[in-house]
Amino acid sequence: MKITIVGGGNIGTQFAVHCAEKKHDVTVYTSAPDLFSDMLSTVDELGNVTHEGRIACATKDPEKAFAEADYIIITLPSTMMDSIAETIYQYSSKEAVIGVVPGNGGSECAFKRCIERGNAFFEIERVPAIARLVQKGKTVRSTGYRNELHIVATPSENAGEICDVISSIFEIPCRPISNYLNLTLTPSNPIVHTTRLYTLFRDYKEGVTYESVPLFYEGWDDASSEMLLSCDEEVQKICKALPEIDLSSVKSLKDYYESYTVSDMTKKISGIPAFKGLSTPAVKVDGGYIPDLHSRFFTADFSYGLTLIKHVADFAGVSVPNIDKVMQWYENIAIEKKAFAYSNYGINSKQDLIDFYNR
Repeated sequence: MKITIVGGGNIGTQFAVHCAEKKHDVTVYTSAPDLFSDMLSTVDELGNVTHEGRIACATKDPEKAFAEADYIIITLPSTMMDSIAETIYQYSSKEAVIGVVPGNGGSECAFKRCIERGNAFFEIERVPAIARLVQKGKTVRSTGYRNELHIVATPSENAGEICDVISSIFEIPCRPISNYLNLTLTPSNPIVHTTRLYTLFRDYKEGVTYESVPLFYEGWDDASSEMLLSCDEEVQKICKALPEIDLSSVKSLKDYYESYTVSDMTKKISGIPAFKGLSTPAVKVDGGYIPDLHSRFFTADFSYGLTLIKHVADFAGVSVPNIDKVMQWYENIAIEKKAFAYSNYGINSKQDLIDFYNR
């Protein structure tokens, strides 16, 4: 098939490698096409090549990228979904299958026009593996491949075929789940990243610096686990308050990580091999470090991750004091004020939410 990967970063490069390795005709749509080699590879933690494939081209020309694409897979941050959805609507055909990974941040709202004109659309719950660029446009380190992938598709009858395609690319079993709200509420980055950042930098304000910053996961502590588990419990309360929507796929992080106490969660997260060496988003300044408020850990995971969860809680009438505390902290220090709002897509009440996700 002709597959266009949107985004030439960590996940985009990973997808491009695997798609090309399976002999698909792969185009990477990127703002920096000149940096791309035609041969891309993934490596393991020791630098050994694990997968490689030759792409057709890298381009920033939307017509070249989308006009003939059979599949379009978007790996951009949630902050860019509205703009890329408009570009894809303009240049792609209604026969193109459009997907987003990872599936949170309200992408199903951004692509509403594409869905309405007949495009099959899907979201993958989580990324297939942890990915970190070694050399942009050439090599990405991919570790910790998942045992199973989950997708939501519209129309739902397309889910089986899309699962087969994604499974064949990564050689990982893939199964469909019921609706997009399961992905929005899945407590992954929008809970994990935000609670960790809050715990690390909760005393931050302009003028405050930190002598050093621990690694994001290896330095995980009990305070981070305590806030994580508190917010995770609030997500489960939201799910119970919406029996009208099948949210059975929103698993507690306690079950996901098989860790049911604060100390067990700390031990689990800090010891995950695929997370080793991943740095905390911070910037070196005179006097030490400050949080990198331009990182997608902030601009996407708060404004298009935790914000959505908070909106759903409000619609459901659920009190979420810990999520409120984390959100209020971020709003006090945020540089970029753009954030997701369901009202932009005509969803203004609990019934609107139920109707939208039960389509």
